[in-house]
Amino acid sequence: MTQKERQLTELLTLTSRSITHMTAAVTALSFDLLRSSDPSVRAAGTRMISRLEAVSKELDQQWKLISELTGTPEPERVDVVEEVQLHSAS
Repeated sequence: MTQKERQLTELLTLTSRSITHMTAAVTALSFDLLRSSDPSVRAAGTRMISRLEAVSKELDQQWKLISELTGTPEPERVDVVEEVQLHSAS
């Protein structure tokens, strides 16, 4: 790999890492919005989480490509959002 290719790979890695961190921060904010007593704010939080899920899937594709380019394993995802359905026992 040439120096330019290494630099471009590093830039892509840093950019993807920044977007990953930003996505995690906005996801956390969206969950805070879901705790609001205002129905409009809760709805906005729900919509944002759906949108961030799409961004997260695209980031997974970027990390896969970065891994293939660099020969290093993809970073472990600790910020994955998992949908959980809660039901009342009553």
